Amino acid sequence: MATDNKIQFWRRNAKVPGSLQPVYGAQHPPLDPRIHRTFLKDASKPNTLSIKSKKASSFHEFARSTNDAWDIGDDEDEDFLGAARLSSLSPSLPSAPQPPPSSLSSSNNLNVTEAPPDTVAPQNPEVGPDVIKMDSRPANGRVVKSCSEAQLSTATVRSPLQKQQSLPIRPIIPLVARISDQNASGAPPMTVREKSRLDKFRQLLASPNTDLEELRKHSWSGIPREVRPVTWRLLSGYLPANMERRDLVLKRKREEYFGFIEQYYHSRTDEHHRDTYRQIHIDIPRTNPLIPLFQQPLVQEVFERILFIWAIRHPASGYVQGINDLVTPFFVVFLSEFVEEDVENFEVSALPLDTQRNIEADSFWCMSKLLDGIQDNYTFAQPGIQIKVKALEELVSRIDEDVHSHFQRYEVEYLQFAFRWMNNLLMRELPLRCTIRLWDTYQAEAEGFSHFHLYVCAAFLIEWRKEILSMVDFQGLLMLLQNLPTIHWGNEEVGLLLAEAYRLKYMFADAPNHYRR
Repeated sequence: MATDNKIQFWRRNAKVPGSLQPVYGAQHPPLDPRIHRTFLKDASKPNTLSIKSKKASSFHEFARSTNDAWDIGDDEDEDFLGAARLSSLSPSLPSAPQPPPSSLSSSNNLNVTEAPPDTVAPQNPEVGPDVIKMDSRPANGRVVKSCSEAQLSTATVRSPLQKQQSLPIRPIIPLVARISDQNASGAPPMTVREKSRLDKFRQLLASPNTDLEELRKHSWSGIPREVRPVTWRLLSGYLPANMERRDLVLKRKREEYFGFIEQYYHSRTDEHHRDTYRQIHIDIPRTNPLIPLFQQPLVQEVFERILFIWAIRHPASGYVQGINDLVTPFFVVFLSEFVEEDVENFEVSALPLDTQRNIEADSFWCMSKLLDGIQDNYTFAQPGIQIKVKALEELVSRIDEDVHSHFQRYEVEYLQFAFRWMNNLLMRELPLRCTIRLWDTYQAEAEGFSHFHLYVCAAFLIEWRKEILSMVDFQGLLMLLQNLPTIHWGNEEVGLLLAEAYRLKYMFADAPNHYRR
C-alpha cells in the first residue's frame, strides 16, 4: 500500500526534484501552433508543466510558482579552473582545444521539451550516422562548404524544441536557429534592384576614401550579405575610411589583440580574475544553444578569450551576463566572409589558422566599439538600462495608453520584461538572422544601439498589442512578454519593425514636451 501511495504521489507531482523545467525565449521557443496544430490534437498530452488551476495575480505569486525555473546545478562549473590550467594558449592558438567541462554537459542545461518520435523527420537512408557527405575546399581564396540539400529541406519538419543529437553528426537545424535569411533557401536569383544595391555598395567600398554618410544611408535598409563584413567594420569605426590605411590598421589591431592575450589570458586562474572567468565559462555554453556552431569547443574558447580580455580591460563594468550574446552577430558575420552557406553547421577548425585568428580579433574590436557606446548598461547597478526602461514606459504611455493601462491594471512592471530587451539588445527575443538584419540599421544610425534601440523596443511591444490586451492575468502577460512568437520572423518583419521605430523616433525624439506627460 505504501508503495502504491508513492507511485501515485510521483504521478500527481510533475515537478520532481532534479527534473528539467522548460524555460522559453527566442532561443528556447515553445511549440509553434501553426506547425504543430495537428500534433497537439492527436498526440497524447503529457503534462510536463504543473498547470495551476489558480492563476497568479501578482508578481509575488508568480515568483513563488516559478521559483525553480532558473535553478542551475553546480555540476556545470566543477573543475573549470582545473580545465583552464590544463589548456594553455600559445600565440598561434591551439588547433584542437579540449571542450570545457560545462560544454560536455550542456545538453543537461538546455530546458527543452523533446518532441515525440512520430514527429521527427526520417533520416536520409543514404547518409549513415558516421558518414556525412560534404565537400570543404578552397575556391578563389574562400572556403566553400557544400552539403546535402535533402537534409536541409527537412529542417523545418522537426519540432523546434527537439533535443539535438551528438554534435559530430550533422544535426537538423530548427527554424529558430537558422542564421541565414528566412527566404534564402530556394530563393530566386538576385533581382535587378538587389543587384543595383550591391553594385552601389561595392562602388562605395572601392573608392579611395569611403563616404561613410552615404554608406550609412544605403545600409539603413539592410546590407547585402556579400559586403556586410567590411561594411560592419567601417560603420563600427574599426576600419578607417581611407582605403590605403585599411590593411595596415587591420594588421596592427589584430596583433594588438593577440598581444593582450599573451599578456593577460594566463591570469584567468588568478584569485583576482577567477570569478570573472568562472562566470564567462558558465555562460558560454548557454549562448545560442540550438546552433551547433556555438557548441564547438574551438568557438567556445574563442568567445572565452574575447570576453575575458574585454572584461579585464574595462574594470568599471567587468563582465556582466548578457555581454556574451553580443559577440555572436559579429562572429557570424565575419565567419560568413569565408563560408558560402550553412554557417550553422560549419566546422571552424576547417579554416586556416590565420583566418581563425583574424575573425576572433575583428569580433573583439567591433564588440568593444559597440560596448563603448552603451557601457553604462553594464556598470554597477546598470543605470543605463534602468533609465532606458523608464523612458520606454513613458514612451508607451504616450503612444498606446490602452497597453500602458493594461499593464498597470495587472501590476506588470516594465522592468520585469524590458530589462532583458535592453540588456541583450532584443537578442533573446529574435532569431539570430533577425538580429543581424537589425544591427545593419543600428550600425547605420548615429546612436543606434543606445538611442534608436529604445524606439525599436517600443515598436516591438506595440506589435503585440492585440495579444497583450487579450491576456487578463499577471502570469499570462508575463509569460507572453517573455516568449513572444518571433520564430518565423525574417527580413520583412524586421523591416516593418524598423519603419515603425523610425516613425516613433521622428515624432518623439525631437519633441520632449510630447514625450513626457
